[in-house]
Amino acid sequence: MRPTQTPIGLLLAATAKTVSRGFSDALAAAGGTLPTWLVLSSLKGSPHPKQLELAHAIGIEGPTLTRHLDGLEAKGLVARRRDPDDRRSVHVELTEAGDRLFHELRLAAMAFDRRLREGFDEEELAALRASLAKLGANAGE
Repeated sequence: MRPTQTPIGLLLAATAKTVSRGFSDALAAAGGTLPTWLVLSSLKGSPHPKQLELAHAIGIEGPTLTRHLDGLEAKGLVARRRDPDDRRSVHVELTEAGDRLFHELRLAAMAFDRRLREGFDEEELAALRASLAKLGANAGE
């Protein structure tokens, strides 16, 4: 028996892919990528975290973060330094260039969010948030 409408999960997955692509494109136009945005925004929110804490905050594995940080450090966007009290621990911080790029990417992220909200009033956005929360809870069960 075939469904008469596209299943919600498939529609949501396709929409998520489209939104993700659009957000990536917006960040690229501002000179960044999603991983760059995640690292810079996390560092901006919590200055000087340890590298492992940063990986947990972003939700990626340590080796993946190391590769991203290698690239960001080569571009002069972040700096890493060993903790003098614990040589295994590495602190990460934004450089001035990283701070500038953070602000440019933040503007791009805010503009993209405004674009997504076009045509929605506050009541519709509240209902959308509630629906997405329900879908997430249902998917997690």
